[in-house]
Amino acid sequence: MSAVIRHDWQLNEIEALFALPFNDLLFQAQQVHRANFDANAVQVSTLLSIKTGACPEDCKYCPQSAHYRTDVDKERLMAVEKVLEEARAAKAQGASRFCMGAAWRNPKDRDMPYVIEMVKGVKELGLETCMTLGMLSPQQAQALKQAGLDYYNHNLDTSPEFYGEIISTRTYADRLSTLQNVRDAGMKVCAGGIVGMGESRRDRAGLLAQLANLPQHPESVPVNMLVKVQGTPFAELDDLDPFEFVRTIAVARILMPQSFVRLSAGRESMNDQLQALCFMAGANSIFYGERLLTTANPETNRDLALFERLGLKPLAHEDYSDDVHEAVISDAVAEQQQPVRYYEVS
Repeated sequence: MSAVIRHDWQLNEIEALFALPFNDLLFQAQQVHRANFDANAVQVSTLLSIKTGACPEDCKYCPQSAHYRTDVDKERLMAVEKVLEEARAAKAQGASRFCMGAAWRNPKDRDMPYVIEMVKGVKELGLETCMTLGMLSPQQAQALKQAGLDYYNHNLDTSPEFYGEIISTRTYADRLSTLQNVRDAGMKVCAGGIVGMGESRRDRAGLLAQLANLPQHPESVPVNMLVKVQGTPFAELDDLDPFEFVRTIAVARILMPQSFVRLSAGRESMNDQLQALCFMAGANSIFYGERLLTTANPETNRDLALFERLGLKPLAHEDYSDDVHEAVISDAVAEQQQPVRYYEVS
């Protein structure tokens, strides 16, 4: 359970995990989590929208789409120095990674010099860098890598079967192609999806199958709860059962043992008890700050207070380098070889 990394998960296997009794599923997920990570440490990132609104894509969940009338104001690409000011503030509040998002279908060549300067400037502050700019060509991916970009985020959103209910302006193959371009350039991948969009449990299993069966697991897997925004087609959807969200976190942890599983959008509507269950299920990364691109996010002070109550600690940047992560895994495996003091769930 601690060491096996698989890329051949079958849909029926994943559905069987979802169907486990809740406590049994969380027990398995917690075992996997402890075998690969410090169970009480959480990686903390801050996300900044560097270009907001007027996106030509028609994602039905997104208030930044130009296809829908929402309260999101259109804003031009942020000045480099303003981005660096925000990065300094994020570092002062304890963030170890600074993520920058732009509402583009794909970046234009005229935008790349500014984006590259942002990456270089944030790196100089001692923060990990992440960007989400839409689709990338191989050349753009190489340019970002050369600038020092650590992670690139590009979500699959949902299963291939349900994808057509979400968006029509970009194909599933387009998304997979961008992920491959990011890998080929040598960057780390941040890829996950959104739940609560009216999909079935089988679709949630299908999304996780796509991620877990990539040639290399994403280093970071954000699991987003739909944030319903007035003006978007998904504004009136029924809420997803919170326990189903926790199940999704737990299954993601089991399928991708060494990936950071991020509790991402939707935390604003989650009480402390639900977030605690998500951490128990294997979530070990969050975004914090007042906003998550264009939707509300729990305030930093609230997050720190919750960490204090749960005995959690933010991971510093140097705490999860590849060498340190491998050492943690080795220690955990050695611990697993000690005499068992509990009975496994049958």
